[in-house]
Amino acid sequence: MQELFKFIIGIVALMIGFPLGSFLAKQTKEELRKGQVWFKILIVVSLIGAILSLIFKDDALLFSFLFVVIVTNRCLKR
Repeated sequence: MQELFKFIIGIVALMIGFPLGSFLAKQTKEELRKGQVWFKILIVVSLIGAILSLIFKDDALLFSFLFVVIVTNRCLKR
C-alpha cells in the first residue's frame, strides 16, 4: 500500500511539470533560443538516467529524471 502511495505522489509531481514547463517557457523566451542545444542534451541525459534508474529500481531518481525531461521538453515546445 505504501509503494502505491509513493507511486501516486510521483505521478502527481510529474503532472505538475507540464504547467511549470509552459510557465517557464513564457518567462524565459530569450534564454531558450540561445541554449536550445543544451536543453536537448539535458533531455537525452535525463532519459538515460531514467532508464538506468528503472534498471536499478530507484523510484526517486526515476521520477526526478522524468520531471526534468517533462519540464525541459515543455520549455522547448514554446
